[in-house]
Amino acid sequence: MEFPDYIKAKQRTNNKELDELYVFNDNLSTLGIGKKYFIKTYGCQMNEHDSENIKAMIEKMGYVESKDYKEADLVVLNTCSIRENAHNKAFGMLGRLKHLKEDNPNLVIGLCGCMAQEEGVIQEIINKRKYVDFVIGTHNLHHLPEVLNRSISEKHQEIEVFSKEGNIVEGIPVKRENPYKAYVNIIYGCDKFCTYCIVPFTRGKQRSRNPKDIIMEVEQLVKDGYQEVTLLGQNVNAYGKDFDYEYNMENLLEDVAKTNISRIFFMTSHPWDFTDGMIDVIAKYSNIMPFVHLPVQSGSSRVLKLMGRRYTKEEYITLFDKIRERIPGVVISTDIIVGFPTETEEDFNETLDLVKHCKYDSAYTFIYSPREKTPAAAFNEQVPESIKEQRLYKLNDLINKYSLESNKIMLNKVVPVLVEGVGTKKNVLFGYTDTKKLINFTGDKSLIGKIVNVKVLEAKSWSLDGEYVGE
Repeated sequence: MEFPDYIKAKQRTNNKELDELYVFNDNLSTLGIGKKYFIKTYGCQMNEHDSENIKAMIEKMGYVESKDYKEADLVVLNTCSIRENAHNKAFGMLGRLKHLKEDNPNLVIGLCGCMAQEEGVIQEIINKRKYVDFVIGTHNLHHLPEVLNRSISEKHQEIEVFSKEGNIVEGIPVKRENPYKAYVNIIYGCDKFCTYCIVPFTRGKQRSRNPKDIIMEVEQLVKDGYQEVTLLGQNVNAYGKDFDYEYNMENLLEDVAKTNISRIFFMTSHPWDFTDGMIDVIAKYSNIMPFVHLPVQSGSSRVLKLMGRRYTKEEYITLFDKIRERIPGVVISTDIIVGFPTETEEDFNETLDLVKHCKYDSAYTFIYSPREKTPAAAFNEQVPESIKEQRLYKLNDLINKYSLESNKIMLNKVVPVLVEGVGTKKNVLFGYTDTKKLINFTGDKSLIGKIVNVKVLEAKSWSLDGEYVGE
């Protein structure tokens, strides 16, 4: 048994953590024969990719995936801790599983992901949720087969959560959810320690994968027929900062572009680490898509300082304008938090002013929620919930306005679309443009998996409608 420890999780040293190679114990390959599993994923794209690894490990043990948790012999929740809402959803699901286990005592319930790294969550599971069979952390996800086996064979609640700076484990199997586009991790963890964010505690220090391993993975995806990769990290722009040689995000972007994969996206970016060199590489290569997710979080320099974001409103706008000017046709999205502790009406109005300047193509907006042991949770002058909600509604009205304007600009244009599947209506396909805009259009199923040309006929706030015009 090993429990999370925030003091250990916060430590940052110059120690170079060892890389590991995943090894599967063949003795466990029959543990799940004749049984089904279900996995529920909460949170970001990195969690989604972790779930692809979890599925592959579980299936190597003989389990078969079920789309209905009520039919499963094993249920795993891959959790997120970034906001309270994600917490509540995971605990709500655990409550449903408790009732399910009362009728089926052989049901195995596991919890992993970022919530597993929280001290308070583990204490609740130990004290109040003894029906949870095992908990495994983000740093030792590759131990899942062994932890699951111990839980089943010893009929004991297994908790194995490491709190450390973190290793990089290569060779973990993956069951990719999409046959045409893939997630590729390039960097783990984060060293920014924004005052509202728990991620540096749950994911460890920033540590970059070897570029050769990344390029090899992308080259294999190209051979396997994949059209698109998304390079993932809590802060992708910090890639390479932990190396003892000169190689950074702009170098990696260029090398990935040279694999000739059709489409390259990356997220999430921190404005502090977004360099001119990155902008130049994005503009240079046609297979690096003209889409940038650039979280701002607040338009008030005072609030940004309290958040620990390391840039001012003016510095952010300078970077934003530079990206707009130098990358043709670029689409920029963002993240914004309303109701951060001490945020005044004047601070919020500055955020609205920034949105009016940037006219974001889309945005993810959130009400601030305090996270366990983060500095902001202890700040005085927490903003009342009613005011947070009012501000969110007002902000979303403005975001929706600019999102619709952005989509209307595309009317009657022909855009490249990666076709992903069939929509809800007959003969209607859906896919995404090179700027991550969802578009629905009429076409034959034979187009699925291809990049085709689609003419935009109608623009809505969050999607487009069009017609197929050729390959």
